This record gives sequence, C-alpha cells and structure tokens, in this order.
Amino acid sequence: MVAELRAYPHEALAAQPIGYWSGETYRRVVGRIRADLATEGLTQPHWWILNHVAGEAARWDRATLTHRLAPFDDLDIDFDGVIDDLLDRGWMTRTQAETFVLTEAGEAGRTRAADRAHRAQAQLHDGIASHEYVAALNVLRRMIANLGGDADLP
Repeated sequence: MVAELRAYPHEALAAQPIGYWSGETYRRVVGRIRADLATEGLTQPHWWILNHVAGEAARWDRATLTHRLAPFDDLDIDFDGVIDDLLDRGWMTRTQAETFVLTEAGEAGRTRAADRAHRAQAQLHDGIASHEYVAALNVLRRMIANLGGDADLP
C-alpha cells in the first residue's frame, strides 16, 4: 500500500536538510531490518556473517570476516561473540582449515530472515520506480563523494 505524500513547492523541498531526511530514512530502514532479524534472535552482524559464509563457504575465518565487516561497524560490535553465538546455535561449523560453513539449521534460519528482508525491501520500494531509486542512490553517493567518503558499492 503506497502512502500518499503531501505535495510541497519545489523551493520548500530543495531547502530541506539532507541530514534530517537521510537520518530519518536510516532509522526507519534499519529499525525495520533489526525488528525482522530479532524474530530469529539475530542482529545485523549475525545477518552479515551468515550471508558472507553462505556466499562463499569455507572462505571466511574469524580474522577475514572481522576485517571485511569492520567498516560497517557503527555499534562497536564484538564479532568474535557473534561468531561464537552462531557456532553455539549450531548454525555454523568450522572446517579443518578453521573457516566457516553454514549448517542446515543455519541455512534454514538465514533463508527465513532473507524472506523477511525481501518483504521489507518490497515495502520500501512500493510506489518508487526503479529509475527513481537509482537516482536517489546516485544523489546520496554524490553527497558522500563530495564529503570525501567512499561512494563505491560495498
């Protein structure tokens, strides 16, 4: 269901602070993601780890996972604790080379969480054409680059 947006003059919208709107978007999107993950007893770092291990089984060990995910850490995450939690749950196991693979239970949990993520993504995109979404991302990427940040895809 597409929510109706009140129309405003171009000048009024152009004068709006991007910090407010990008921050509110972040809070809404991440809040939804975190709530959906919590139904599985997961956090975002759990999700990141599960997806990396699922994408390239037996490639990731503690050090490489932590190094890869550290740039996304805005919460002072204990990656070792998250990895240990997934191992203790039986969602991941170690290979002889000390890399990780998902177990059947881990893949089932990851799939359930992915289904919720797809529903959230569909809700987020409701009423937004693909070209509008791409344009919005490119505007944000330009702002990031203008401020000296990395505007490349993660």
